[in-house]
Amino acid sequence: MIKTVNHGANHEYFMKIALEEGKKALFKGEIPVGAVVVLADEIVGRGHNLRETAHDPTAHAEIIALREAGARLGSWRLSNAVLYVTLEPCPMCAGALIQARIDRVVYGADDPKAGCAGTLLNLPQFPGFNHAVKITGGILAEEARALLQELFQERRKNNQRINQRINQR
Repeated sequence: MIKTVNHGANHEYFMKIALEEGKKALFKGEIPVGAVVVLADEIVGRGHNLRETAHDPTAHAEIIALREAGARLGSWRLSNAVLYVTLEPCPMCAGALIQARIDRVVYGADDPKAGCAGTLLNLPQFPGFNHAVKITGGILAEEARALLQELFQERRKNNQRINQRINQR
C-alpha cells in the first residue's frame, strides 16, 4: 500500500473547502462529510453527504462531487483530478474513484469502521484493477474528526433529553 502524508499548502487549502462542505451536511443533520474535486487547481465538483435528505444510500459527498465534476467537464473520466474528502472513503466511494480514473484522493480523518483507502482495505490501489489511485491521508485530520464528533455529541444530547422526558412520565 502506498499511502503518503503530505501537509502541502494546496492540500490544506482544498481540504478547508471540503470541511466547509461537511459543515453544510452537519447543518442539514447529515453525517458531516464534504468533498471537492480539483483539476488544475480549480474546483470542478463539490458535494456533501445527503443520504438522509435525499433518501439515497449513494448520496455520499464523494459521489455527489464526482457527478458534478463529470457533468461540468462533460466526461466521466476525471484523469489528473484530485478528490479531497474529509473522511476516508468507504468501499462504494473508493470504487467510484477507480471508475472515474481520479489521480489522487486526499482525505482528512481515517475511518476505522469503513475506510477503504488503507485503513480496513486499500481498494484504490488493489493490484487487480485497471487503475490505481494515489492516496494522501491525514490532511487536517483533527478538524475533520472534530466535525464528526460535533454531530455525535449533539445526537447524544438529544437522546438524553428524550430519555429524561420518558423517565419523567
